[in-house]
Amino acid sequence: MGVGDKEGRRDETAELARRRGFIWSAFEVYGGAAGFYDYGPLGTLLKRRIEEKWRDFYRREGFYEIETTTIAPREIFESSGHLESFTDPAVRCKECKSIFRVDENLTVAVKCPECGGGLEASGEFHLMFQTRIGAGKDKGKGGSDEEAIKRSEGYLRPETAQGIFINFQRLLKFNRDKLPFGILQIGKAYRNEISPRQSLIRLREFTLAEVEVFVDPAADKNNHPRFEEVEDRMLSLVVPGADEAEEKSVEDAVSSGIIANEYLGYHIARVDEFLECIGLPRARLQFRQHQQDEMAHYAIDCWDAEFLSERYRWMEIVGIADRGDYDLSAHARSPNVNMHVHTESGEIIPHVIEPSYGIDRIIYALLESAFYEEQIGKEKRRVLRFKREIAPIQVAVFPLLNRDELKSKAVAVFRMLRDAAIAVEYDNSGSIGKRYRRQDEIGTPHCVTIDYETLEDNTVTVRERDTMNQVRVAVPELKDVLE
Repeated sequence: MGVGDKEGRRDETAELARRRGFIWSAFEVYGGAAGFYDYGPLGTLLKRRIEEKWRDFYRREGFYEIETTTIAPREIFESSGHLESFTDPAVRCKECKSIFRVDENLTVAVKCPECGGGLEASGEFHLMFQTRIGAGKDKGKGGSDEEAIKRSEGYLRPETAQGIFINFQRLLKFNRDKLPFGILQIGKAYRNEISPRQSLIRLREFTLAEVEVFVDPAADKNNHPRFEEVEDRMLSLVVPGADEAEEKSVEDAVSSGIIANEYLGYHIARVDEFLECIGLPRARLQFRQHQQDEMAHYAIDCWDAEFLSERYRWMEIVGIADRGDYDLSAHARSPNVNMHVHTESGEIIPHVIEPSYGIDRIIYALLESAFYEEQIGKEKRRVLRFKREIAPIQVAVFPLLNRDELKSKAVAVFRMLRDAAIAVEYDNSGSIGKRYRRQDEIGTPHCVTIDYETLEDNTVTVRERDTMNQVRVAVPELKDVLE
């Protein structure tokens, strides 16, 4: 596939996503705003399916989910290091004064993408959204005006993790004072990106699904109780300095020290398993270890699960970090905060292993990798080849013709499937061919057609999306066949 072919395909995928109600630019009637997107009806269904799949996946690990606030006082992020370290390097155009984030595609040596002017270094840009909590200065606590202003200062969270960390002692008691345990959270996070220009890849408001696993560094890190379940799983690993990925089993990667410990290896393997189970092709996935100079301020070691995009090349969709005891120790430095745990080996501060999923980026990867088109006669058939479990609509029911007797039976079949908790849509608009194409474009795995034979023998035609093969199925057996 040449460059032009890739550009055309990307445009068609984006156009389909807009037209069929997956993703829309936010505030479009007011001209839009970079870094903000809305999910349409089908995009919302797809997103919820992925989130529920994720919840079910990690509930099997025995982890509980909590929900914490998206705004926190200044002192939380002061303790966590975000106020000091959560920045990106920026450059400024000498001509139009636009500011851009420095990354692998933009350095001080290239020209301004807006006007072509020269660029110059502009220091570090802080990425957190600031707000005020309350009406103004709190004079009841004494102190200077500056201190009062600081007490009212708040920030929108750039990750969900801090809400889990500051609740650690309550969570420890909930888990009967025993390690290890894991806590889940799905929710919105916010980063005031300098120059977001990459669709769902770089957003200012986005959804994270994060797991914080608290472990005893001495007893647990190299002793995961279920490690044998993943030890033979093959991973595509890229280490610093390597030109390309190398295939290694999880066991080999841990025993050779490429992956630091069993807990980190176990969760990298589970990330790989989850991404495969929702339909991302493994041939387009790899795990890249961070170099020291790109490591987050809280990380001892970090790996990115990367997806090979036709537009953005290798892009991060999940980060798996060994955060050590950084976070709990940081909060423990505040007065009256205790993050210690009594274990058989003594009093310790737990370490944290964190898989952090970017749900919006995963959705982009799914849309791109599921998009497929082929020539059928004189027209192109466009298909989103979603796995059935995550498809927004799982079954569509049609009457062959827009006749009352066929519509009546089709509505009855539609209601039967809906009552069985199948995500089903009824459609009698346009020709049967157009209805098939419409469902193909939104990724519906099966279409059920009611025709005059149905009225005679109570059978329907079931069409499979990818092959377009059709079979006759008796209506009483339809639910079981579809499931």
